[in-house]
Amino acid sequence: MKIALYPGTFDPITNGHIDILERGMELFDKVIVTVAKNSTKSPLFDEQERVEMIVEIIKKNKYRNVAVESFDGLLINFARKKRAVALIRGLRAISDFEYEFQMALINRKQDNKIFTVFLMPHERYTYLNSSIVRELAQLHGEFRTFVPPNVYARLKKKVTEH
Repeated sequence: MKIALYPGTFDPITNGHIDILERGMELFDKVIVTVAKNSTKSPLFDEQERVEMIVEIIKKNKYRNVAVESFDGLLINFARKKRAVALIRGLRAISDFEYEFQMALINRKQDNKIFTVFLMPHERYTYLNSSIVRELAQLHGEFRTFVPPNVYARLKKKVTEH
């Protein structure tokens, strides 16, 4: 069984993330959406909330070969633990490439049996990221078309509470 990890902060998960997930599902027997705690960022949603939103999407869409887990620490160690053969990364634009390329090379140096697979989202998502969605929500802009309905509801509620 070929397992891939799809790591990210997913704060929150967007339709662009889901597009990459669905592409990864076509390539691998199982995809584990791997929610990073990521100490360098200050997420709006806590780790459990992010996992719950993704689980709700998986159930609603009836994805059969997808799991969700959170992790802390070195991604490559988590990948080894899960017996993953690949890490899925989305590339939206040239600006993503340098960072992702650097991370792929570092991961390869750590374990050359775990590959990084770069997937491009549908062009309608090339400008979309979680930061933009959070900012739109916090400034009371329209963001409904950028996230699944469950995420929209939670994000709307979250920004009204703050």
